[in-house]
Amino acid sequence: MSSGSHYRTSPPEAQGLYHPNQEHDSCGVGFIVNMKGIKSHQVVMDSLQILFRLTHRGACGCEDNTGDGAGIIVQVPHKFLLKKCRELGIQLPEAGDYGAGLVFMPQDQGERKDVKDLFEKVVAEEGLTFLGWRELQRDNSALGVTARRREPHIEQIFIGKGPKAATGDALELRLYIIRKRMEQLISSSNLEQKSYFYVPSLSSKTMVYKGLLLPSQMLGYYPDLNDPDFESAIGMVHQRFSTNTFPAWDLAHPFRCIAHNGEINTVRGNQNWMRARETLFESPLFGEDIKKLSPIIPEGMSDSASFDCALELLHFTGRSLPHAVMMMIPSAWNGHESMPDDEKAFYEYHACLMEPWDGPASIGFTDGTVIGAVLDRNGLRPSRYTVTKDGFVILASET
Repeated sequence: MSSGSHYRTSPPEAQGLYHPNQEHDSCGVGFIVNMKGIKSHQVVMDSLQILFRLTHRGACGCEDNTGDGAGIIVQVPHKFLLKKCRELGIQLPEAGDYGAGLVFMPQDQGERKDVKDLFEKVVAEEGLTFLGWRELQRDNSALGVTARRREPHIEQIFIGKGPKAATGDALELRLYIIRKRMEQLISSSNLEQKSYFYVPSLSSKTMVYKGLLLPSQMLGYYPDLNDPDFESAIGMVHQRFSTNTFPAWDLAHPFRCIAHNGEINTVRGNQNWMRARETLFESPLFGEDIKKLSPIIPEGMSDSASFDCALELLHFTGRSLPHAVMMMIPSAWNGHESMPDDEKAFYEYHACLMEPWDGPASIGFTDGTVIGAVLDRNGLRPSRYTVTKDGFVILASET
């Protein structure tokens, strides 16, 4: 392969009036969750039905079969993965005792081997156990020329616990560090694949399937989603409209924590403040490993991707996901006559720690255990939800 740009998943370099930092979108987002935590394949299919209904909220280019991006985040489908890994001779531990992730890699076999070898090396250095790779079965026959030209090779990686991590939050923390280290190593190298290496998810709790797709192409492109054993109690979906910017495989939503409808207008300042604070970061949960996380927000991230990077940092340093979201998108609390005093105190205290990420936005968020949504302080990007009698909550960016 002569140039990594052929399979590039990210936006182009800054040129003329274009700069990748100006990536914004206006999209459709929705989720369904079983409040009792009962996993089923029906939840996955119902989530995709929400996605299909949001098709009009997305966009395509001059090719009507190349979308701006679509995707779904679910709980790790242990029953399905156990079956598939047995076929490959990979021994998976119990649910929650391993991490699983999707990795976008070069189509070139030699470059792909370099990425996989480096990934396995970092896993070992971080005290976890590499279990194996699984190449995803995909069908790109319905994709447009542009989507196929920029299509990455996609595999799943499986990582078991080691002496440095038990289960749950401790394992999640190590997986987060591994992913951040891989991002840094690839971006600082001279390897061509740095332009199209991306990890949509790496977690013991959640898994993301996404791409430069239309909602109607999701089930055909990712046959995994059709399997009856592919079960989850949570399904959050997103259809992207990249407005006047470039669609890309890695900028499709959901990200690792969020699916975002709207824009963060203050993103440049938010990114700069985060970068300025990095040298001051301390955390008893990370210890010296906190130094492995910088840059928290890599260069060239969209507003949504930047928000996701900041949110997962706040979450991994010990805050609940709703707590972290309320820090980043505070309500208009000052002068609010009906807001309880303790809630006002919460926002006033955190205003000393972090500036708001402001703009017209509706954001769905999940860590695989909790799922929720929040609006911007002015409600400029509305969402609607309903609670059903049989124990489901359904939310979407429009009725």
